[in-house]
Amino acid sequence: MADSDSLRQHLLDLLRGRNAHADFDTVVADFPARLRGVIPAGAAHSAWQLLEHMRIAQWDILEFSRDARHKSPPWPEGYWPKSPVPGNAAAWNNSLRSFRADLKAMAKLVADKKTDLYAKIPHGTGQTILREALLVADHNSYHLGEMVLLRRLLGAWKAA
Repeated sequence: MADSDSLRQHLLDLLRGRNAHADFDTVVADFPARLRGVIPAGAAHSAWQLLEHMRIAQWDILEFSRDARHKSPPWPEGYWPKSPVPGNAAAWNNSLRSFRADLKAMAKLVADKKTDLYAKIPHGTGQTILREALLVADHNSYHLGEMVLLRRLLGAWKAA
């Protein structure tokens, strides 16, 4: 039991970004509205594109983990916004809100002692909740790193 509790806590810390990298809220805090759609030289995406991609991918992984009827968006076009610029401030804020809610839902799934982290997801092809939680954490960490670099290129990052 202690091993399971320890694993769950490590996964929760990893999902929340409290270990080796900045957490989501730190990275997106006070991101200047005028820079959210800018793709600086040397970058592949805008902050809006990264945020939406992270939101969509995390949502897809979460829904796959808990709903056998879930259908993933087409790859890759369904995982990236068409425009580098958010439609308005509400779009940015809605994406932030949805990302946080889905991250909280994934954390709740991991924290639930009734969730067998090792059991194969019945509608999957061998995936487990452990694997999906690690995938969310890994994917988010990668793109949060990109967002920090993007903020640095845009002159909008204050190193801690």
